Amino acid sequence: MTVSTQVKQTLASLKGVRATLETFASIEENREAKAILSRNAERIKQVIRDIDQRVGVLEYEEPQYKGF
Repeated sequence: MTVSTQVKQTLASLKGVRATLETFASIEENREAKAILSRNAERIKQVIRDIDQRVGVLEYEEPQYKGF
């Protein structure tokens, strides 16, 4: 398994984690818990953005990994 594939799998997993956190936040009734879930979903969003940018650099530097 290539590094590119591993990074892209990690990215997909993080997107799933973010969706789960947002789902839990939307159904949570406790305000404090809802705020924590929302804050962590936002943090994951930032990590996703950073890794997504890194994938772009990776694909630019190593064109053979593009689209995997």
